[in-house]
Amino acid sequence: MVEEIRKVIQELLLKVSGLYCVLITDRDGVPVLKVLTDKAPELATRPAFLSTFGLAIDQGSKLGLGKAKTLICTYSQYQIVQMNKLPLVISFIASDTCNTGHILGLEKYIEPLLANLTVAVADTQ
Repeated sequence: MVEEIRKVIQELLLKVSGLYCVLITDRDGVPVLKVLTDKAPELATRPAFLSTFGLAIDQGSKLGLGKAKTLICTYSQYQIVQMNKLPLVISFIASDTCNTGHILGLEKYIEPLLANLTVAVADTQ
């Protein structure tokens, strides 16, 4: 099952120019599935970095606008798009010139793949 998901995500990774990495993690940043290219920044794939998403989403939800679904951060050379699919988090790491709309459009392809992973992660927590 995981290899099938990895194959589909690898195909999606190749369709978006400038997309370097797709990570599926639990809320604490522990990787469940990683698909990356050699251009993916190693520091951004570490659990310590990825776990900050949970903190940022919690703070954003305090604004009174409802539950935050997506967090987009841009840096000098990269952008990180993280989607809240609790108990999972999907993280996309891309170049700063990658089309963010194309990254957001991948959600509809990846979300159906998450059912079995969600059950597996929920059982371990």
